[in-house]
Amino acid sequence: MEASKVIDTPIATATRLDIDESGSPVNQTMYRGIIGSLLYLTANRLDIVFSVGLWVRFQSNPKESHLKVAKKILRYLKGTQDLVLYHPSGENFNLIRYVDANYAGYLVDRKSTSKMTHFLGSCLILWGTRN
Repeated sequence: MEASKVIDTPIATATRLDIDESGSPVNQTMYRGIIGSLLYLTANRLDIVFSVGLWVRFQSNPKESHLKVAKKILRYLKGTQDLVLYHPSGENFNLIRYVDANYAGYLVDRKSTSKMTHFLGSCLILWGTRN
């Protein structure tokens, strides 16, 4: 991974992960180690929470296609080590909330997903997803 190219996004918006029963299995110990590391990073790196949350659903039977997604997240992190939240001073502070829902959009078990964000001015202060 040290010689890998960096990418701009942790996961493509069109990415559809599924169980991939025909895929080749990977080492569960290594896979779960990556999960632990990325979950630890989500406390400070809010930009990867959705991608990690989508990816960790397959930890009981990981396949090569799932490991490729993990590597994409790691490549994204490699290129965004200096990414920080910026708060401009003197800005108007209006609280704005956005909510979105996707009913039965998850291909594996047809779960619904809802998402929300809260902005104070132009700064993201709270976000969340629910399945």
